[in-house]
Amino acid sequence: MQAIWEPFEFEFFRHGLLVATVAGGLCGLLGTYVVLRRMSYLGHGLSHAVFGGAAAAAVIGVDFFLGAGVWGVAAALAIGRVARRRIIGSDAAIGVVTTASFAFGLALFGLYGRARRSTDALLFGSVLGVDEVDIAVVVGVTVATAAVVFAGYRSLLFATFDPEVADVSGLRVGRLDAVLMVVLAVVILATVQVLGVVLVAAALVIPATVARMLTNSFARM
Repeated sequence: MQAIWEPFEFEFFRHGLLVATVAGGLCGLLGTYVVLRRMSYLGHGLSHAVFGGAAAAAVIGVDFFLGAGVWGVAAALAIGRVARRRIIGSDAAIGVVTTASFAFGLALFGLYGRARRSTDALLFGSVLGVDEVDIAVVVGVTVATAAVVFAGYRSLLFATFDPEVADVSGLRVGRLDAVLMVVLAVVILATVQVLGVVLVAAALVIPATVARMLTNSFARM
């Protein structure tokens, strides 16, 4: 029994467990909308787009959250804008924007040593290397995301299941989509240093997909 509780004596383990639990709940909450809106590829793509912004931030010497955040939000809004014009499908818009961002990050990754050092952990995560600031960021984003989701619960529900009728009924679906895109970009930004680029996409999609297989109720999901 003592062996079970022994890891909790280490601060890095307690921090890692706390931030992983909160980040998992955060991604699961937002993942419900991502899965039901058939935007699973978007979560995967935006995590790669944030990688490009993080590499650029490392090269020019600006704060990670500033560089990657601006880049991620801009990529999310660009995808939403292109997809709503219906000239090409949303999957193609996601593929073009996020692949270009990731390729740009990889180019910087190879050309600049400091970009490599700064973004190694970004690819694979560093859950045992988090500190109080990382925990505060993830908890703060979780509270803000929960407030947005529950404040706009009915509107988001309507726009998720029947966007055409919601638009005709006077609901500003475009604005709701933009808000959801920005929230998704911020969530990915807050959790990508902890979970890594690949695991963020999994945390957004897998829990919500399993929940959808277990229930037909949106609220229960």
